[in-house]
Amino acid sequence: MKGKIDLALHPVDDLFTTEDLRQEKRHELLMDIPISMISDFPDHPYKVLDDDSMTELVESIKTRGVIQPVIVRVKDDGNYEMVAGHRRKHACELAGLETIPCRVQDLSRDEAVISMVDSNLQRETILPSEKAKAYKMRLESMRRQAGRPSKENASPLATNLSKGRADDEMAEIVGEGKDNIRRYIRLNELVPSLLDMVDEKKIALRPAVEISYLTKEEQNVLSDCIEYNDATPSHAQTIKMRKFSEEGRLTGAVIESIMEEEKPNQRIPSQFKDERIRRLIPQNIPRERESDYVVQALEFYNRHRDRGQER
Repeated sequence: MKGKIDLALHPVDDLFTTEDLRQEKRHELLMDIPISMISDFPDHPYKVLDDDSMTELVESIKTRGVIQPVIVRVKDDGNYEMVAGHRRKHACELAGLETIPCRVQDLSRDEAVISMVDSNLQRETILPSEKAKAYKMRLESMRRQAGRPSKENASPLATNLSKGRADDEMAEIVGEGKDNIRRYIRLNELVPSLLDMVDEKKIALRPAVEISYLTKEEQNVLSDCIEYNDATPSHAQTIKMRKFSEEGRLTGAVIESIMEEEKPNQRIPSQFKDERIRRLIPQNIPRERESDYVVQALEFYNRHRDRGQER
Protein backbone atom coordinates (compact mmCIF):
# COMPACT_ATOMS: atom_id res chain seq x y z
CA MET A 1 0.00 0.00 0.00
CA LYS A 2 1.32 3.42 -0.95
CA GLY A 3 2.88 5.33 1.96
CA LYS A 4 3.10 2.29 4.18
CA ILE A 5 6.24 2.11 6.34
CA ASP A 6 8.04 -1.21 6.16
CA LEU A 7 9.38 -1.74 9.71
CA ALA A 8 11.25 -4.83 8.55
CA LEU A 9 13.43 -2.78 6.25
CA HIS A 10 13.98 0.34 8.37
CA PRO A 11 15.42 0.36 11.91
CA VAL A 12 13.20 2.05 14.51
CA ASP A 13 15.71 4.89 14.94
CA ASP A 14 15.22 5.80 11.28
CA LEU A 15 11.55 6.56 11.91
CA PHE A 16 12.53 9.51 14.09
CA THR A 17 15.17 11.12 11.84
CA THR A 18 14.86 13.47 8.90
CA GLU A 19 15.49 12.32 5.34
CA ASP A 20 18.72 14.41 5.28
CA LEU A 21 20.05 12.55 8.32
CA ARG A 22 19.12 9.22 6.79
CA GLN A 23 20.97 10.14 3.60
CA GLU A 24 24.04 11.14 5.65
CA LYS A 25 23.86 7.87 7.55
CA ARG A 26 23.79 5.89 4.30
CA HIS A 27 27.06 7.59 3.32
CA GLU A 28 28.91 5.68 6.06
CA LEU A 29 27.80 2.51 7.84
CA LEU A 30 29.58 0.85 10.75
CA MET A 31 29.30 -2.93 10.62
CA ASP A 32 31.18 -6.21 11.06
CA ILE A 33 32.02 -7.78 7.71
CA PRO A 34 33.47 -11.22 6.97
CA ILE A 35 37.14 -10.82 6.08
CA SER A 36 36.64 -13.22 3.17
CA MET A 37 34.36 -10.61 1.52
CA ILE A 38 37.05 -7.88 1.57
CA SER A 39 39.63 -7.70 -1.21
CA ASP A 40 42.80 -5.60 -1.12
CA PHE A 41 42.88 -2.21 -2.80
CA PRO A 42 44.16 -2.55 -6.40
CA ASP A 43 47.84 -1.55 -6.68
CA HIS A 44 48.00 -0.88 -2.94
CA PRO A 45 51.35 0.93 -2.53
CA TYR A 46 52.02 0.13 1.13
CA LYS A 47 53.72 -3.11 2.14
CA VAL A 48 52.16 -5.39 4.75
CA LEU A 49 55.05 -7.15 6.48
CA ASP A 50 55.11 -10.01 8.97
CA ASP A 51 57.57 -8.17 11.24
CA ASP A 52 57.76 -7.45 14.97
CA SER A 53 55.24 -4.63 14.60
CA MET A 54 52.75 -7.03 13.02
CA THR A 55 53.29 -9.54 15.85
CA GLU A 56 52.49 -6.79 18.38
CA LEU A 57 49.36 -5.82 16.45
CA VAL A 58 48.16 -9.44 16.36
CA GLU A 59 48.62 -9.77 20.13
CA SER A 60 46.80 -6.47 20.71
CA ILE A 61 43.85 -7.60 18.58
CA LYS A 62 43.67 -10.91 20.41
CA THR A 63 43.56 -9.06 23.73
CA ARG A 64 41.55 -5.92 22.96
CA GLY A 65 39.99 -6.48 19.56
CA VAL A 66 40.16 -4.03 16.64
CA ILE A 67 39.97 -0.59 18.24
CA GLN A 68 39.89 1.46 15.03
CA PRO A 69 37.53 0.11 12.32
CA VAL A 70 38.93 -0.25 8.82
CA ILE A 71 37.48 1.68 5.88
CA VAL A 72 35.95 -0.21 2.96
CA ARG A 73 33.78 0.57 -0.04
CA VAL A 74 31.20 -1.57 -1.81
CA LYS A 75 32.24 -3.27 -5.06
CA ASP A 76 29.94 -3.83 -8.02
CA ASP A 77 29.61 -7.53 -7.13
CA GLY A 78 28.34 -6.76 -3.62
CA ASN A 79 31.62 -7.60 -1.90
CA TYR A 80 33.94 -5.02 -0.40
CA GLU A 81 37.26 -3.38 -1.21
CA MET A 82 39.70 -2.32 1.48
CA VAL A 83 40.49 1.40 1.46
CA ALA A 84 42.37 1.84 4.75
CA GLY A 85 43.33 -0.94 7.14
CA HIS A 86 45.31 -3.59 5.24
CA ARG A 87 47.60 -4.23 8.22
CA ARG A 88 44.65 -4.61 10.60
CA LYS A 89 42.94 -6.98 8.18
CA HIS A 90 46.06 -9.14 7.91
CA ALA A 91 46.51 -9.09 11.69
CA CYS A 92 42.91 -10.26 12.13
CA GLU A 93 43.56 -13.14 9.74
CA LEU A 94 46.65 -14.12 11.73
CA ALA A 95 44.64 -13.84 14.95
CA GLY A 96 42.06 -16.26 13.55
CA LEU A 97 39.16 -13.79 13.36
CA GLU A 98 36.50 -14.22 10.70
CA THR A 99 35.04 -10.71 10.75
CA ILE A 100 36.39 -7.21 11.17
CA PRO A 101 34.64 -3.93 12.15
CA CYS A 102 34.35 -1.70 9.10
CA ARG A 103 33.25 1.76 8.12
CA VAL A 104 31.51 1.31 4.80
CA GLN A 105 31.88 4.53 2.83
CA ASP A 106 30.33 5.53 -0.49
CA LEU A 107 33.50 6.46 -2.37
CA SER A 108 34.39 6.78 -6.04
CA ARG A 109 37.62 5.22 -7.24
CA ASP A 110 39.51 8.53 -7.04
CA GLU A 111 38.02 9.38 -3.64
CA ALA A 112 39.10 5.95 -2.41
CA VAL A 113 42.67 6.48 -3.68
CA ILE A 114 42.94 9.81 -1.87
CA SER A 115 41.49 8.37 1.34
CA MET A 116 43.79 5.34 1.12
CA VAL A 117 46.93 7.48 0.66
CA ASP A 118 46.03 10.04 3.32
CA SER A 119 45.16 7.43 5.94
CA ASN A 120 48.70 6.02 5.69
CA LEU A 121 50.65 9.29 5.74
CA GLN A 122 50.72 9.32 9.55
CA ARG A 123 52.56 5.99 9.73
CA GLU A 124 55.82 6.14 11.64
CA THR A 125 57.83 4.60 8.82
CA ILE A 126 57.03 4.94 5.11
CA LEU A 127 59.48 3.54 2.59
CA PRO A 128 60.53 5.69 -0.40
CA SER A 129 59.02 3.11 -2.77
CA GLU A 130 55.70 3.38 -0.91
CA LYS A 131 55.72 7.17 -1.13
CA ALA A 132 56.61 6.95 -4.82
CA LYS A 133 53.56 4.85 -5.67
CA ALA A 134 51.20 6.55 -3.24
CA TYR A 135 52.07 10.11 -4.36
CA LYS A 136 51.68 9.15 -8.02
CA MET A 137 48.28 7.56 -7.41
CA ARG A 138 47.05 10.53 -5.37
CA LEU A 139 48.27 13.15 -7.84
CA GLU A 140 46.61 11.34 -10.77
CA SER A 141 43.34 11.06 -8.82
CA MET A 142 43.43 14.77 -7.93
CA ARG A 143 43.91 15.69 -11.58
CA ARG A 144 41.02 13.50 -12.69
CA GLN A 145 38.74 14.97 -10.04
CA ALA A 146 39.69 18.54 -10.93
CA GLY A 147 39.21 18.06 -14.67
CA ARG A 148 40.97 19.87 -17.47
CA PRO A 149 42.23 23.40 -16.80
CA SER A 150 40.84 26.39 -18.63
CA LYS A 151 42.61 27.85 -21.64
CA GLU A 152 43.93 30.60 -19.37
CA ASN A 153 45.55 27.96 -17.13
CA ALA A 154 47.22 25.70 -19.67
CA SER A 155 50.30 24.57 -17.74
CA PRO A 156 50.96 20.80 -18.09
CA LEU A 157 50.57 20.44 -14.31
CA ALA A 158 47.67 22.87 -14.03
CA THR A 159 44.16 21.87 -12.99
CA ASN A 160 40.96 23.50 -11.81
CA LEU A 161 42.13 23.11 -8.20
CA SER A 162 42.15 26.16 -5.95
CA LYS A 163 45.93 26.52 -6.24
CA GLY A 164 45.95 25.96 -10.00
CA ARG A 165 48.56 23.20 -9.96
CA ALA A 166 47.95 19.72 -8.61
CA ASP A 167 51.45 19.47 -7.11
CA ASP A 168 50.99 22.78 -5.23
CA GLU A 169 47.69 21.59 -3.81
CA MET A 170 49.07 18.20 -2.88
CA ALA A 171 52.19 19.63 -1.24
CA GLU A 172 50.02 21.56 1.20
CA ILE A 173 47.78 18.56 1.92
CA VAL A 174 50.47 15.92 2.53
CA GLY A 175 53.00 18.27 4.13
CA GLU A 176 55.80 17.55 1.66
CA GLY A 177 57.54 20.03 -0.62
CA LYS A 178 56.36 19.81 -4.23
CA ASP A 179 59.94 19.30 -5.45
CA ASN A 180 60.27 16.30 -3.15
CA ILE A 181 56.90 14.99 -4.34
CA ARG A 182 58.18 15.07 -7.91
CA ARG A 183 61.40 13.35 -6.84
CA TYR A 184 59.53 10.54 -5.11
CA ILE A 185 57.26 10.04 -8.12
CA ARG A 186 60.34 9.70 -10.35
CA LEU A 187 61.38 6.66 -8.29
CA ASN A 188 58.62 4.73 -10.07
CA GLU A 189 60.92 4.71 -13.11
CA LEU A 190 63.61 2.67 -11.31
CA VAL A 191 64.06 -1.04 -11.94
CA PRO A 192 63.09 -3.14 -8.85
CA SER A 193 66.64 -3.94 -7.76
CA LEU A 194 67.60 -0.24 -7.62
CA LEU A 195 64.34 0.74 -5.93
CA ASP A 196 65.10 -1.84 -3.25
CA MET A 197 68.48 -0.15 -2.70
CA VAL A 198 66.68 3.16 -2.13
CA ASP A 199 64.42 1.51 0.45
CA GLU A 200 67.49 -0.01 2.11
CA LYS A 201 69.10 3.47 2.27
CA LYS A 202 72.00 2.36 0.08
CA ILE A 203 71.09 5.01 -2.51
CA ALA A 204 69.88 8.47 -1.45
CA LEU A 205 66.87 10.19 -3.01
CA ARG A 206 68.64 12.65 -5.31
CA PRO A 207 71.10 10.18 -6.84
CA ALA A 208 68.17 7.79 -7.31
CA VAL A 209 66.26 10.47 -9.23
CA GLU A 210 69.20 10.96 -11.61
CA ILE A 211 69.42 7.19 -12.12
CA SER A 212 65.69 7.07 -12.93
CA TYR A 213 66.40 8.92 -16.20
CA LEU A 214 68.64 6.10 -17.45
CA THR A 215 67.13 3.46 -19.70
CA LYS A 216 66.01 0.21 -18.07
CA GLU A 217 68.93 -1.60 -19.72
CA GLU A 218 71.42 0.96 -18.38
CA GLN A 219 69.86 0.70 -14.93
CA ASN A 220 70.23 -3.08 -14.92
CA VAL A 221 73.90 -2.76 -15.91
CA LEU A 222 74.41 -0.23 -13.10
CA SER A 223 72.64 -2.54 -10.63
CA ASP A 224 75.00 -5.39 -11.55
CA CYS A 225 77.97 -3.04 -11.24
CA ILE A 226 76.88 -1.90 -7.77
CA GLU A 227 76.49 -5.48 -6.63
CA TYR A 228 79.84 -6.56 -8.09
CA ASN A 229 81.80 -3.62 -6.62
CA ASP A 230 79.78 -3.44 -3.40
CA ALA A 231 79.63 0.34 -3.82
CA THR A 232 76.93 2.82 -4.84
CA PRO A 233 77.43 5.93 -7.01
CA SER A 234 77.58 9.44 -5.58
CA HIS A 235 75.18 12.18 -6.66
CA ALA A 236 77.90 13.67 -8.88
CA GLN A 237 78.52 10.30 -10.51
CA THR A 238 74.82 9.77 -11.26
CA ILE A 239 74.61 13.23 -12.83
CA LYS A 240 77.52 12.25 -15.08
CA MET A 241 75.81 8.95 -15.98
CA ARG A 242 72.58 10.74 -16.87
CA LYS A 243 74.47 13.14 -19.15
CA PHE A 244 76.20 10.24 -20.94
CA SER A 245 72.86 8.46 -21.25
CA GLU A 246 71.17 11.50 -22.82
CA GLU A 247 74.03 11.65 -25.31
CA GLY A 248 73.64 7.94 -26.09
CA ARG A 249 77.15 7.15 -24.82
CA LEU A 250 76.48 5.33 -21.54
CA THR A 251 77.92 1.87 -22.17
CA GLY A 252 78.76 -0.73 -19.56
CA ALA A 253 82.42 0.27 -19.81
CA VAL A 254 81.54 3.92 -19.17
CA ILE A 255 79.46 2.97 -16.12
CA GLU A 256 82.38 0.92 -14.78
CA SER A 257 84.77 3.82 -15.41
CA ILE A 258 82.55 6.32 -13.60
CA MET A 259 82.02 3.94 -10.68
CA GLU A 260 85.81 3.53 -10.31
CA GLU A 261 86.27 7.26 -9.78
CA GLU A 262 87.11 8.16 -6.20
CA LYS A 263 84.20 9.77 -4.38
CA PRO A 264 84.84 12.61 -1.89
CA ASN A 265 83.18 10.64 0.91
CA GLN A 266 85.42 7.66 0.16
CA ARG A 267 88.70 9.54 0.55
CA ILE A 268 90.53 8.67 3.72
CA PRO A 269 91.28 11.85 5.70
CA SER A 270 94.86 12.76 6.42
CA GLN A 271 96.29 11.28 9.61
CA PHE A 272 97.85 14.67 10.45
CA LYS A 273 95.96 17.82 11.36
CA ASP A 274 99.01 20.05 11.06
CA GLU A 275 99.05 21.53 7.56
CA ARG A 276 102.89 21.92 7.75
CA ILE A 277 103.25 18.12 7.94
CA ARG A 278 100.69 17.45 5.21
CA ARG A 279 102.53 19.78 2.80
CA LEU A 280 105.76 17.78 3.23
CA ILE A 281 104.13 14.44 2.33
CA PRO A 282 104.17 13.70 -1.43
CA GLN A 283 100.68 13.52 -2.98
CA ASN A 284 101.34 10.06 -4.38
CA ILE A 285 101.57 8.63 -0.86
CA PRO A 286 98.24 6.96 0.05
CA ARG A 287 96.56 8.45 3.10
CA GLU A 288 96.70 5.16 4.99
CA ARG A 289 100.52 5.12 4.56
CA GLU A 290 101.21 8.70 5.66
CA SER A 291 102.29 7.66 9.16
CA ASP A 292 104.73 5.07 7.76
CA TYR A 293 106.21 7.69 5.44
CA VAL A 294 106.72 10.20 8.26
CA VAL A 295 108.27 7.54 10.54
CA GLN A 296 110.67 6.46 7.79
CA ALA A 297 111.58 10.07 7.10
CA LEU A 298 112.30 10.71 10.79
CA GLU A 299 114.36 7.51 11.07
CA PHE A 300 116.40 8.61 8.05
CA TYR A 301 116.88 12.06 9.58
CA ASN A 302 117.93 10.62 12.95
CA ARG A 303 120.49 8.29 11.34
CA HIS A 304 121.91 11.18 9.35
CA ARG A 305 122.07 13.35 12.50
CA ASP A 306 123.76 10.60 14.54
CA ARG A 307 126.43 10.08 11.88
CA GLY A 308 127.08 13.80 11.88
CA GLN A 309 127.56 13.84 15.64
CA GLU A 310 130.02 10.90 15.52
CA ARG A 311 132.25 12.84 13.25
